This record gives sequence, C-alpha cells and structure tokens, in this order.
Amino acid sequence: MVILNEAQIRQLVDADAARRAVADAFRALHRGRATLANVSTLYFADPEGLAHIKAGHLHQDGVWTVKVAADLDPGDGGPVRHGGLMLVLSALDGSLAGLLLDNGYLTELRTGAAGAIAADLLARPDATTVAIVGAGSQARHQLQALRRVRPIDRVQVASRSPERLRAFADEIEAGSGLAVQICGSVEHAVRGADIVITTTPSRAPLVESDWLHPGTHVTAVGADDPAKQELAADVLARAAVVAVDDRGQAARSGELHHAIEGGLRREEETVTLGELLEGVAEGRAGDDDLTVADLTGVGVQDAAIAAMTLRQAARGWDAQLSAGTP
Repeated sequence: MVILNEAQIRQLVDADAARRAVADAFRALHRGRATLANVSTLYFADPEGLAHIKAGHLHQDGVWTVKVAADLDPGDGGPVRHGGLMLVLSALDGSLAGLLLDNGYLTELRTGAAGAIAADLLARPDATTVAIVGAGSQARHQLQALRRVRPIDRVQVASRSPERLRAFADEIEAGSGLAVQICGSVEHAVRGADIVITTTPSRAPLVESDWLHPGTHVTAVGADDPAKQELAADVLARAAVVAVDDRGQAARSGELHHAIEGGLRREEETVTLGELLEGVAEGRAGDDDLTVADLTGVGVQDAAIAAMTLRQAARGWDAQLSAGTP
C-alpha cells in the first residue's frame, strides 16, 4: 500500500495533468466506461459545515476511489476550513492500494480542472476578463486553471471578507502580475466580465441574470448540496447552453436543481461536459450566447486524479531505482 501526504502529492500533480485526467474521466462517464456512486452527505452544526463521501471507478483503471471531504465554517469571518483524504482500492481483490492524505488538495485541484475544461468548451476564445465571486482557495485554483485555457489579463473579485479579498488580490498580483480589481459588491464584479466564476458555499443567489452581458460564460462550483445556490434560477433559464458534470447529480443538488424546482429549466435541456468533449452535443453557437456550467463535483473526477497520483508516484520511484538513488 502506498501512503502519500499533502506535501508529496503537491509535488506529483499539477494543474495541466489534473485537467487531462479529469477530461478523460468525463469522456469515460459519457461512454458508459465509468461507475459513479450516489453522494453521501453528513451535516455539522457547530461549527457549521458538511462532509461529502463520493466514490467512482474508471473501468480502464485497476483501482476505484472513495473520497471524504469536509468544509467547516468557523463562523468568525475566517476562511472555511477544508479537509479530506482519498482511499484507493483494488478493483480486483478490494485491497487498499493507496491512502492519499491530501487534506482536500486533490479535490480543489480537480474542481479547478473541471472549471477550466468548461471554460475551454464554452467561453469565447477572446475572453480576457474574469469575475470571481469568493476569495478562498478554490478561487485561486479556478483562476490558475483558467489561465491555461484563456488569455486572462484582468481579474475582478468580490467576497464577503475584506481580509480575504485583500490577501487574494495581493497574492495574485505579486505572483502573476495580473491586474486585480477589488469590488465592493458581486454586481460590481460581474458586470462587464467575459467569464464569471462563483466559488462560495452560499445558500442564497448571488448573481442575477440582468448583470450578465451577452456572450458571458458562467461557471458555478459552489452548489454541491440542495440547500446551496449561487445563481438566480433565471440565469439558467436565459442561458443558450447549460452544461453539467452529471445530469442526475446536478438535478438533485446543483444550480440546475433550483431551476427545475422553479419550472425554468428541465434536466433534459442540458448537456454534459463529456458530451461536449466527445463532440456529440453543441456548445456555444455565437458570440452573444450566455453559457453556464453547473459543476457539482463527481466521484469519477476523484477516481481519475487519485489513480493519476499513484501512477506519478510509481514513475518517480522507477526513475529513482533506474538512477540508483537509494
């Protein structure tokens, strides 16, 4: 059995490799070459938060994965605390093949990868301005991954925490040289943006339809529970394309869930990222289309990135053995 800690995992996996692995997982899910379990959720009251248990298996791999991830809000204005691990088990005999003590890092990375895939499929090729709602770790992963698929030169960010806003802006400007505009409201951040990314645990809509200009692409990653919602439901009603990672899961717990409840969008009026990647569904048809990606996070993403992490570790060890490194 292989045991890897967060520091080791961070050295093994990068955003580009994660995006390739997650794209393969979405393709496999579309082709029927993956198995996805229903999500189990455990709620906490003090501090407020939840834990998700997700599982998935890509049929081409000899392993399957169970991921446990928790998000806990201290309630004092500080950052939401993330934690988690992945169990990688043999699909042949059920034995434990790997224990990935990533502390939620792989979940953050694969979510950022999915956002970049969605933007690459749906955002205008000339999109340069991104609005990010939320200034936590996922905001950073989304921006990092997005810059690999679009020529972003301006970031507009809004958050309920002034301290996190300032820290986010300072970090991005120092690390990348990007211009970051701190906005006093979500509306201020969203108006005029080519791409809008929402990364919060909000339980009430943050983004209104009339703030979004024609041609905008929106990626929402926060609604992974029926009580969460970042987009007003009429955003999905207005969209020319609504893409999801998995229709059933989005209909139960994503932004799509609220649009269905309001009678504004039907489950069958969506496309999946797998369908878009395989070219069997149409994405953006024109520069003025509003497009939305509703990403709830599926277990095959975890299976893909966990298996890739173990393969990367094995390659590293093989290289050390070949070089005679003790």
